[in-house]
Amino acid sequence: MFNGSNLRLARLYHELSLEQVAERVNKTRQYIQRLETGIAVPTIELANELATVLKVAPVFFDTDEQSPLNEEIVHFRKRSSTRVVTKLATLAKAELYRRLIEVFEQNLNLPPVRFEQIDAHTQDEIEKAAEKCRIDWGLGLGPIDNMTRVAEKMGAFVTSFDSVCDEVDALSVPLERPFIVRNTAKKSPCRQRFDIAHEVGHLVLHGGISTGDRATESEANRFASAILLPRSAMAKYFPRPIGGRIDWQGLSEFKLTWKVSKAAIIYRAHQLSLLSDAQYKTAFFGLKRKGEAIEEKEDYLIAHEKPELFHRAMRVLLKDLNMDAESLAKRLKISVPMLLELANDPDLHNSSLDCASGNVVSLLAYRNMTA
Repeated sequence: MFNGSNLRLARLYHELSLEQVAERVNKTRQYIQRLETGIAVPTIELANELATVLKVAPVFFDTDEQSPLNEEIVHFRKRSSTRVVTKLATLAKAELYRRLIEVFEQNLNLPPVRFEQIDAHTQDEIEKAAEKCRIDWGLGLGPIDNMTRVAEKMGAFVTSFDSVCDEVDALSVPLERPFIVRNTAKKSPCRQRFDIAHEVGHLVLHGGISTGDRATESEANRFASAILLPRSAMAKYFPRPIGGRIDWQGLSEFKLTWKVSKAAIIYRAHQLSLLSDAQYKTAFFGLKRKGEAIEEKEDYLIAHEKPELFHRAMRVLLKDLNMDAESLAKRLKISVPMLLELANDPDLHNSSLDCASGNVVSLLAYRNMTA
């Protein structure tokens, strides 16, 4: 019953090499590779030892389930310098997170998924797609207060994988229950909001399409710009240059209202011909001269968005369905420490916490526990 692909999954989750695992169980790298590829089968004693090293239950290796996740379907936005091991670790973490969401699906009534697939490729088509989403999702044409909450209200889970955050910009997984992994290493709350909007763009525009190339990334960026800064609002409220000079005070106030970086606002204004080529270059170099190319001076005035749907779902499991961390870890066939790392939820440490109420995203009800 030993499934070598699950050994590989657990190894990659912990970002361990074949050599590192082999050393910890006193075997050779070649033998661990043979186990992962199904050429060899370990003894019960070795399987138990591997489980201890990789913080899973021995039965984790017996699961016949095949991961539906691979780089072809995941909207994976990584930097050019991202190491292969980081990419594989991220996909492994995403698979374990998917299995955790599956437990939620089996026990809770979650918000319906409302990411309509829209075929849009030209700039105008993408603008109209973003405008349609704003209308369908009841966002109006004003500033979006919380982009993370919008994604969650549409049925997506939002999380982060802290150990790989500084090497991966963001990713989204377009399954029946999609989820978005954000980069918490970014200090700018505006850039994090843009990342969420970018991934929402992938979920709307690129279902079933392999992404990561220049064209699809550009389309997702256009969608993010359009949904955060609608063209009608930009035409009406954007602080245009005064006497040919950039209105930096107006830009600062506009940024604090719309919670979008000045860099993104300037780019969007140029995109919509509200700034000429010369004005755009002047504004861009002005940001660099002010030392605001990455972090901007108003960033500290804007709160970082925090995911809520996952934590509410966890509270319902813990409080209303009496599933403590140990029993949840058992369902996933992993150890409690590994579950705590995966979930990144303080509520797992205390199953007696009250379930939060009155939040924007609602868990409609909960079903009876299933075996």
